[in-house]
Amino acid sequence: MSVQLFAENLYTGTGLLNNQLVTTEYGKIENIEASAPKEGVRSVKNLAAGLFDIHINGGEKFHFTQKADEETIDDIYQASVRSGTAYVFPTLITSPQENILKGIEATRNYQQKNPGSGVLGMHLEGPFLNPVKRGAHLAAFVRKPQNAELEEIIRYGKDVIRLITIAPEMFTADQIQMLLDSGITVSAGHSNATYDEAARAFSQGIRLVTHLYNAMSAFGHRQPGLVGATFDTESVYAPIIIDGVHSDYGAASVAYKIKKDKLFLISDALFLGEKVTEFQWEEFDAHLKDGRYTNSDGNLAGATIALPDAIRNAVKIVGIPLQEAIEMATIRPARAVGLSDRIGSVAIGYPAVFTTFDDNLENFEVLSL
Repeated sequence: MSVQLFAENLYTGTGLLNNQLVTTEYGKIENIEASAPKEGVRSVKNLAAGLFDIHINGGEKFHFTQKADEETIDDIYQASVRSGTAYVFPTLITSPQENILKGIEATRNYQQKNPGSGVLGMHLEGPFLNPVKRGAHLAAFVRKPQNAELEEIIRYGKDVIRLITIAPEMFTADQIQMLLDSGITVSAGHSNATYDEAARAFSQGIRLVTHLYNAMSAFGHRQPGLVGATFDTESVYAPIIIDGVHSDYGAASVAYKIKKDKLFLISDALFLGEKVTEFQWEEFDAHLKDGRYTNSDGNLAGATIALPDAIRNAVKIVGIPLQEAIEMATIRPARAVGLSDRIGSVAIGYPAVFTTFDDNLENFEVLSL
């Protein structure tokens, strides 16, 4: 069935078009053309491809690592859609191998049962991190990579794990290559890598870091660290949490000027909607106060924002042009994880899954035709 939608401002992923009529059929975009508003056709102010969050830990009720099942995945997805985000990678953090396998199986089952959902796979953040930069991840479960465990994760997570965060300095070159050869996008994070160690990992093929600035070796003029290597390597994508808590807005502005089209947005939300105020899993705890989650050690334990909040902060506080901020939540994350041929653009053949929003960037809505 053919459905039409008129957009005053159409953010295609690579540009901005005004007064466009979008025609969809069977869930795909069939045509885009300049037009005046049409009687009987829904009209929206601003239309973009469905927003895509590659790093989100929980929904409004459940946390994926604590409760690695389909109910939690659905909570993450539905809560994200309510906030205006159409696509997600539920993120499972450092935990025992059996919990990782359980999360993989839950994600696979959910995708098979809900083929039209925006759950595009999962992000495995850990467990092969540097203990020095583990942040809120539990020290008891942080471990050095062993080939057998890596092979099991790769085998069991085929076509489910889309992204894995590792500390590259904890890996041999052969182990990094094993992950790269598997087709999983590899991200450097929770890492104390020196500039040279990070540069070697990037030269081997890692093209992404995890939450820029956070849980990584900082930039210094004598020790540039992972941050410095990221700034110095044009091909590396850098997702950032623009909430004023995980990084200062000034630091976000610096990153925007340096990384240009490789900077994009994530939420890294522990939970959405600030409905969960106290959280406990094993020795991992979090308390919500003054808009931030912290653990009993005083470390940040995940964000409170949704992706649309990051867009609004990027535009209204950091000063990033709206067109770029939308790219930072659509096509750029899609490119970073190798999915730009499937999502991230408003173009013929792409899914008729959109995010609409008002000029104040206060009301975001997912629209699927």
